[in-house]
Amino acid sequence: MLHARGPLLTVDLTDRTCETGDIDDVLASFIGGRGVATRLAHDRIPFDADPFGPENRVYLSSGPLQTSQTSFTGRMNATTLSPLTDGLVSSNAGGFLSRNFADAGYPCVEFVGAADEPVAVHVTDEGCEFEAVPDLAGATVSETSAAIEERHGLDAHNLATVGPAGENLVRYAALMTSDTRAFGRGGIGAVLGSKNVKTVSFTGDSRRETPIPDPDVASEIHRDAAVEDHVMKRQGTTSGVELYNDVFSLPTRYFERMDFDEGVDGIDGGAVEEKKYKKGTCSQCAFACKLPTKDDETGLETEGPEYETVFALGSTLEIGDIVDVMKSNELCDELGLDTISTGVTVGAYLKAEDRFGDADLVHDLVEQIARREGVGDVLAEGVDRVHDELGVENWSSKGLEFPGHDGRVLHGRALGYATANRGADHMYSKIHNLEYDGTVPHEGLDGKPELVARLENLKAVNDSAILCKFSKAHVGDDRRARLLGADHEELMAAGARTVELERHFNNRRGFDRSDDTLPYEIEGMETALDDYYELRGWTAEGVVPEPAD
Repeated sequence: MLHARGPLLTVDLTDRTCETGDIDDVLASFIGGRGVATRLAHDRIPFDADPFGPENRVYLSSGPLQTSQTSFTGRMNATTLSPLTDGLVSSNAGGFLSRNFADAGYPCVEFVGAADEPVAVHVTDEGCEFEAVPDLAGATVSETSAAIEERHGLDAHNLATVGPAGENLVRYAALMTSDTRAFGRGGIGAVLGSKNVKTVSFTGDSRRETPIPDPDVASEIHRDAAVEDHVMKRQGTTSGVELYNDVFSLPTRYFERMDFDEGVDGIDGGAVEEKKYKKGTCSQCAFACKLPTKDDETGLETEGPEYETVFALGSTLEIGDIVDVMKSNELCDELGLDTISTGVTVGAYLKAEDRFGDADLVHDLVEQIARREGVGDVLAEGVDRVHDELGVENWSSKGLEFPGHDGRVLHGRALGYATANRGADHMYSKIHNLEYDGTVPHEGLDGKPELVARLENLKAVNDSAILCKFSKAHVGDDRRARLLGADHEELMAAGARTVELERHFNNRRGFDRSDDTLPYEIEGMETALDDYYELRGWTAEGVVPEPAD
């Protein structure tokens, strides 16, 4: 089985030292990316750790495909103990960081301890250096990139940066790269902020090549990505907005409604396409589905918004002007915020105050959240911690705010939200895609526990390889097996090990069946959970019976 190669680099922020260690056995069993980081986090982060304490650790990792030249591989992974969900969280980001990370020669870099002042950590193939950057405290993401480029000649594609939100320990602060790409969910930026890390750079000339066993398949994938005429190349993930609205799966007014008929035309794929002014992509990818957008009237330029941002900062706030959503998106990128959690949390406030549709207020609230000023200090805690104070429903699961695919309509999606170790995470199984296209009926749960479990394992493999989830049409089971030099079932077993390790870690922190819940009822959910746990070999309470090995 193809896997990432090289040593682990451990960066001790307290002592300002770094050292390498052998993780060959972990790499061989878990491929790379999310799998390897999960194994290490499970074994090295104390089960009783404080997410904001020095004992927490952050892992940045790549997979074997980041040394290839094929499409859909311009991504990398981040893993830590989440200050938002209180369990393990992994997130991956696109852009151009992954190849620069691989050039440093380490498949995984671990950050431990905490610095006593704001620092930039410069990781190279010779180790790491620490630079005190007190002058960058409070700097936006692009301001930080500009400063590092001026001082070191490294641009935003070399950097993973914490914005003001992470410095101020906003529980859903993102870690940003290439200025506009985010390790978004779960507060990874806040954990590095708690460690006084402002930015980390990666550079070197020691990429460890891991040749694909069947090079023809890499060429086939790259060619298909280049020549396919796909709507995502014009509209990104916003190409689905109209469909989601039509099937009542576009949450609106903080989940009061499931459609936005009166405003959807102003924020759908067509509205985004009108603002797109050039092609955008990730490293080595010919699919080019990114969305550099510009509004000529205001001069606003940003990246996106993608669908989840359109939902979170558009329909759920009753904002129907794409320029207003673009402005919110830009603010989140500059300040280092997850757009989903930000939008849903702002939606909770607008619900409490009956202020839906006020774009200026939304922009002010985003700023206040990032800087923990005024009511932003409350909202920075996330919906799960503040819904009682606001007097609204708790639209989160395991502390993670819901994305924009509505489980009240898509019942497999509801089950996937409940079981996902990361909380209400649409990317954990992506079962909603099969319900949208009619592969499986959207109503009912028959057969869906097995499907959710299988898809969770599959996505864990993709996140370990690391392979973009938008590669689905081009990388089926056969091509994936050829890419990674292993049969499908061997790969799925590696994915299952990753999911189980996440679950076991969370179990040791007190998570069980009582946390696999939703803010609405779906008929047959309890039976479906029973079936899911049995398929996994877990107890009826959703607990891994023996420590994962």
